[in-house]
This record gives sequence, C-alpha cells and structure tokens, in this order.
Amino acid sequence: METIIKTMDLTKKYGKQKSVDCLNLTVKKGDIYGFLGRNGAGKTTTIRMLLGLIKPSLGEIELFGEKLENNKKQILRRIGSIVEVPGFYENLTAKENLLINTKIMGVHKKNAIEEALEIVSLHKEPKKLVGNYSLGMKQRLGIARALLHYPELLILDEPTNGLDPIGIKEMRKLIKTLAMERNMTIFISSHILSEVEQLVDQLGIIHEGKLLEEISFDQLRKRNRKYLEFQVNDENKATMLLEKHFDITDYEVHDDGIIRIYSHIGMQGNLNKMLIEQQIEVTRLTMSEDRLEEYFTKLVGGGTIG
Repeated sequence: METIIKTMDLTKKYGKQKSVDCLNLTVKKGDIYGFLGRNGAGKTTTIRMLLGLIKPSLGEIELFGEKLENNKKQILRRIGSIVEVPGFYENLTAKENLLINTKIMGVHKKNAIEEALEIVSLHKEPKKLVGNYSLGMKQRLGIARALLHYPELLILDEPTNGLDPIGIKEMRKLIKTLAMERNMTIFISSHILSEVEQLVDQLGIIHEGKLLEEISFDQLRKRNRKYLEFQVNDENKATMLLEKHFDITDYEVHDDGIIRIYSHIGMQGNLNKMLIEQQIEVTRLTMSEDRLEEYFTKLVGGGTIG
C-alpha cells in the first residue's frame, strides 16, 4: 500500500528543549491515522512541520513519496488542513468567505464552493453570517475550506476541541464520510482517546515529543479488549470442543495451556462445565477487564491522556 506520510528521525528543537524527538511516522493511503497525545506532547509542532510552516531541526519528511523540501509547493497543493481554530470574516457568509479563499488558493473549478459546503452540511442557510455560527459550524466551515482544491490528504489538528457532544458526533461522521466516499487519507491529532477510537485505522501515540507506539487500532483493541482466559491440560482438545459445542472461533492459544476467548463473555460457567464434562482439567479461569484506558495511562506514565 502506498505511503502518504513518512517521517525519519523528525526533530524540532527550541533552544535545548526538544519539542519533537526523532519521530518516525508512517501513514498509508486511505487510512484515518490518529495522532494521540497529551496537550503539549508535540502534536501541533509535528503538524506544522508536515505542512512546511516550520522547519525541522533534524530529520526528513516524505509526503506522497517525495521529500517535502525538494518539491514543497507542488506537494502542499495536494493537502488540505486545519491547524488550531480556523479564522473567518464573521460579517460575511460561508460562501463569501470561501470565495475569498478560492482566489487566494487559485481554485478555479466550477461549483467547488457549493460542493464543499454541501459535504459539510452548511449549504442550507446560505445567507447566515459566520458570526452567528456555532463553534461546530465554524469547524465544519474550516474543513470546507480545506476541501476546496480536492486534496488527497487532510490534516486536522484537534478538530473536535471545544465542541459539544452533538458537534463531536457530527465531526466524526464527516471524517468517516470523507475517508470512505472520497478515499481520502486523514491525519487527525487529538488528546482524547474516546474521540479517536471510533474513527481511526492506525494510531500513533506521542509523549514528550517521542513516538511511544504506532499500531493498527484493530490490533490495539484486540490486545486490550475483554476476554475469558482458561488454563487447561489439553489446549488442542479444548479448542476443538469449544468450536464444536459453542461455535467459538475468536480465540488465541498461548503457552502453558492458556486459551483466551474474545467472545462469549459472561458464559464462562457454561464453557467451564462443558470442558469438565469432556474430561478437560481446568486449572484456572479468569475474565480480563477492558483495559484500553489503563493501557494508555500506563504508556504515558500516569494520569490521563487529556
């Protein structure tokens, strides 16, 4: 699969302080990539380097397979972005604001503004001034502006910051739609796990400027989701019986006769009874807790991500 973003030992220093420290990111085409870390972890600094707004102290950035420094102007034309809170002329309508942006950006495609506003569901009140918009509407207008030139990559810095639950839900739906219907690669930063876990395909976790882990969300969820754990004297026979009697297929076999079952939570009594009746010795039976938040807490050294 094509790599859209690749950083190699990307570093940004301010004096002796490293805001970003030897960061190695890989973002594949069509993925929604969640860049997760506490406030001050280095997320916005990384995004500013990706967009050419600040220069790295060390390291390299490749976008669409090309070094950013070698072909910056052409590469950035393929990217849409929101960095922090988008600013607009509040005495103008959304269309009037975007018209100014099309002239600045050199966008000449007919109906580009109308299409962008429809995508973000801001086309129904054409005469409403931006000064009367909610924060969520302004964020969506920011995405409309980022979509005017039909980018292949969308970079969003904390797009749900300050939004109410309804605004967060609308933003989440919009991001999913862009990824699925337009096959757009989306790089989204956040400091709140619950806001990205329903969205992302891939996750990078940054703490104090360092990338602690880069992992697919499916792998992460499987690693940390609830499971039943049996320790038995014959794991081969036990798994065969579990498949036959309970149609269990979502399981893993580990060393020392341990079987982890990721389905049938709450049915441990029935499973245990069947194994014993079939002459399987069960030496231990436990149920794990959902440890995703605990995992992040441990990874960043205590406290919560937010």
